[in-house]
Amino acid sequence: DIDTWADEFPAILSDIDGLLTENRIFKQRNVDIAIVSEDEILKYGFSGVMVRGSGLAWDLRRAQPYECYDEFDFQVPVGKNGDCYDRYLCRMEEMRQSVSIIKQAIAKLRVEKGDVLARGKLTPPKRAEMKTSMEALIHHFKLYTEGFHVPAGEVYAAVEAPKGEFGVYLVSDGSNKPYRAKIRAPGFPHLQAMDHISKGHQLADVAAIIGTLDVVFGEIDR
Repeated sequence: DIDTWADEFPAILSDIDGLLTENRIFKQRNVDIAIVSEDEILKYGFSGVMVRGSGLAWDLRRAQPYECYDEFDFQVPVGKNGDCYDRYLCRMEEMRQSVSIIKQAIAKLRVEKGDVLARGKLTPPKRAEMKTSMEALIHHFKLYTEGFHVPAGEVYAAVEAPKGEFGVYLVSDGSNKPYRAKIRAPGFPHLQAMDHISKGHQLADVAAIIGTLDVVFGEIDR
């Protein structure tokens, strides 16, 4: 289960750290490669590790806490040089911080169930409950066939995803279907800067650059 994984993963992460962090070849391939400045961060709309690797401690979980992140104790790792190597170091430390958050969350869930599960009308009923309760069965079918109505208006909500800021802009006309929806995935702003931050580097450096941009090509059409 997730608790067992959280106990075992730090040892695996330590092995990766020992293999790569002070490896001479690895450092030669990443240090001073694709340096990103604060001005470039603002110009291209970077987020996530692309921001923190350059020394800015911007993390939506800390800057604009949502859900229960304000209840967790965690650090926001930052780099100094804004290059591929610093972004690697940030991600390594972020994995350690993530394990800490997971363990804190598990400890809280052992005391009481989370707020999302407590809001009954927004989550599906348990399958066992549907076998004995007609109301639960109706709730299940209405949730999956109709959804729920929200007041007319517009909202932008963003979370700190592993690759950066993942946001959704929604416009509602009061029905159960969005009038307009726009997804802001972190990959597109990062990929559009590929040509700029790759200038002056070798073709062989492209693999390291794309790796620290952490682009998923399925999201860049957003």
